[in-house]
Amino acid sequence: MSLSLSLSPSVFKNAVCKVYRFQTVDSKWMLVREQMAECTLSFSIPKQLIALYIQEDTCRIQELKDLGELSPHWDNLRKDVISRYDQIIKEYQDTLAELEKLTGPLFKPSCSKGQKYLEFIPINLHTQRMRVIDTGDSFYDVVTVGAPAAHSQGFKNGGLQKLLSKYESEKKSHSTAYQCIYYPPEQTAKAREILCVVSQLQPHISALADQLLQTAQQSSSQPLRDVLKSLEEKTRPCLFKTSALNKPQALNTNHLCTSRNQVTLNVLENTLLESCIILSYFPPELPVATVVWWDELAVLVQSLKKCVAEVAERARRSVSFVLLQEAACSMAQGLQLQQRRDAVFSQALAALACGFAMRLYAGLEDKGFLRQLHAIGLVAQFESLLSTYSEEIGMLEDMEVGISDLHRVTFRITEAASEEAVSLQPTVSGRRDHYTVEVPLPHHAFQALPEELREGKLLRVLPVLFNVGINEQQTIAERFGDISLQERINQKNFEILEGYYKSLTDTVPSECLPCFQTQTDIKELLDTLGQNVVTKKRKNVEILWLAGMICRRMNGIRLTSCKSAKDRTSMSVTLEQCSLLRDEHQLNKDYFVRALDCMRREGCRIENVQKNIKCRKYAFNMLQLMAFPKYYRPPEGTYGKVDS
Repeated sequence: MSLSLSLSPSVFKNAVCKVYRFQTVDSKWMLVREQMAECTLSFSIPKQLIALYIQEDTCRIQELKDLGELSPHWDNLRKDVISRYDQIIKEYQDTLAELEKLTGPLFKPSCSKGQKYLEFIPINLHTQRMRVIDTGDSFYDVVTVGAPAAHSQGFKNGGLQKLLSKYESEKKSHSTAYQCIYYPPEQTAKAREILCVVSQLQPHISALADQLLQTAQQSSSQPLRDVLKSLEEKTRPCLFKTSALNKPQALNTNHLCTSRNQVTLNVLENTLLESCIILSYFPPELPVATVVWWDELAVLVQSLKKCVAEVAERARRSVSFVLLQEAACSMAQGLQLQQRRDAVFSQALAALACGFAMRLYAGLEDKGFLRQLHAIGLVAQFESLLSTYSEEIGMLEDMEVGISDLHRVTFRITEAASEEAVSLQPTVSGRRDHYTVEVPLPHHAFQALPEELREGKLLRVLPVLFNVGINEQQTIAERFGDISLQERINQKNFEILEGYYKSLTDTVPSECLPCFQTQTDIKELLDTLGQNVVTKKRKNVEILWLAGMICRRMNGIRLTSCKSAKDRTSMSVTLEQCSLLRDEHQLNKDYFVRALDCMRREGCRIENVQKNIKCRKYAFNMLQLMAFPKYYRPPEGTYGKVDS
C-alpha cells in the first residue's frame, strides 16, 4: 500500500472497516471501503497542553514576584493574583494526575462529556476515510469530533463569545475601583507579542555581538561588515519593539520607572550607532584590526550586550505589571474564563492536530500538496450542526472562540528519532499566545519531503467555521428566537475563506490542487457560498455542502461536529460520502438513497454509536426526524430516543 493510503499506526488505532459494492450509472460496480479509527492525540495533546499551562502560570507567578517592592496597595493585589494562580495550577495538576491514570479507550465517549476531569479531552474524536476503487483509486477523509466546548462547566450564562464580551465591559468598571488602567485584549496581546519578540532577539543579538569580536581578528574586513549588518538587522527591531512598549500611551508603567527604560533605550541606540560609525571608517585594505581598535570595539560590544539585556528585562517587567493590573481589575472572573478557554482550546487543538497528521500522511506523495503546504499553508474547515437555541447556543459560542484561537497555532514537520511509536507522536510547545505542534515522520518519508519542509519551516493552518443547525431546536430558533450568531459566524468565516483562496491563487499554481470529476470552478463555488450566507433561508444546509466541496478542492482538512459527534454528525458524514460517490464516481442515482441507508444502518457510524452508548440506535425522536432537512433522516429501525 502506498504511503498516501496508509496512516501511522502510532497515531491512528483501533480501526473499524466496512466494505460495500455499489452500481454505477453504466451498470458497472465500484468497491467502497469505510475505515473509522481512534486517534492517540485525543489524550496526548491535551495532557501536553495542561503541562504547558502549568509551566506558563508558574512562570507568571515568578514574574509577579520579580517585580520587586511595590506599594502596599499593589502588593496586596499581587498576593491575591498569585493565590488565584496557585489555585489554578493545583487544579490543573490534579487533572493531569487523573488523566495519567487512565488506561482505557483512546477516545472520550459522549456519555462522559460532563466529567470535570475530562474537560480538556475532545468528545468522541475519530477519523473516517472512504476509499473508492473503480476506474482508479481515490479516498476522502474527515475528522469527527464533539463540539469543542466547556460541557462540564455548563452554558447557563452562555458560552465564551458572550462571556468574554461581558467580561471586557465589567473589567472597564473594575479598573476604576482598583486604581488601574483598562487594557483591551488587543493591547495586552500586543504587549505579550512585543515581549516574545524581544526575548527571542536578545540571544541572537548577544551571539552576533560575540561573533563580531571574533571576526574582527580576521584578516579581511568584509566578514566583519556582514556580521555588523546582521547585528544591525536584529538590533533595530529590538529598539522598535521596546520603544513601542514603553510609550506612555501604550502601557502605563510609571510604577516601574518608564523614564529609565527610555534612557536605557537611548544608550542602546547610541551604542549601536557609535559601533556603525567606527566600523564605517575601517578601511577594507587593512589586513588586521589594531589592538587599540579591537579594545574599543570590545567595550562597545559589551555595552551593547548589557543594554540589550537591560531593555529585555525592563520590557519583561513592564508586561508583568500590565498583566498584574489586568488580573487585579478582573478579579476571579478573568481566570475562570481563562480556564474555560484553556479547556475549549485543548479540545479544538487535539482535533486539528489529528486532522493535520491525517492530511499530511495522505499527501506525502503529492508534490502539489506539499508545495502548497509550505508556500501558504492549509485551510481547516470545521462544519458544525449545532442549533442556536438553548444550551447549544452556548456550545457554539465556545466553539467559535476555540476555533478562532487556533490561529495561534503553527505546525512543523520533523524527522523521528526512531521508528518506535513514542518517537512518532506529535508534540506541542509554546505559550498561550502561540503554540507549535511538531509532527515527526519516519526517516524515509521525511527525506522525501521538499527542502523547505525538511528545514523546519513553520506551517500555517487557517481554521474556518460554518454552522447550520438542523434539529427541532433550530426550527424554534428560526421561528421564534435569534439566529444572528450563526449568520455572523458564517459571514465572517466566508470572508476568511475567500481571503485564503485569493492568497492561494496568487501563490500556488492551479495544477497543485486536486482534480475532481465535477468541473465546477472554486471561484464559482465561493460565489455561490457567498450568496447563500447572506440569503435568509431556513436550515440552509447548502452552506455546509458548498464549504465542504471548497475545502476538498483546496486540499484542506475537513472536520464535522455536533454536540457529541454521534448522531447528527453520522447523518452528515454518510450524506457527504454518498454525495461524493454520486458526483465523483457515477453512483447510479436510483441507488443513492439505498446506499445512504446502507451506510447508516451497517457502516462505521452506527459502530461509533455502539462504541459510545453500547446501543446501535441513533438518539432521534419523531419530532427531531420531522425537523431534519432532506437526506438527514436515518433509515427505519435505526433510531429511538436513547440517553447519551
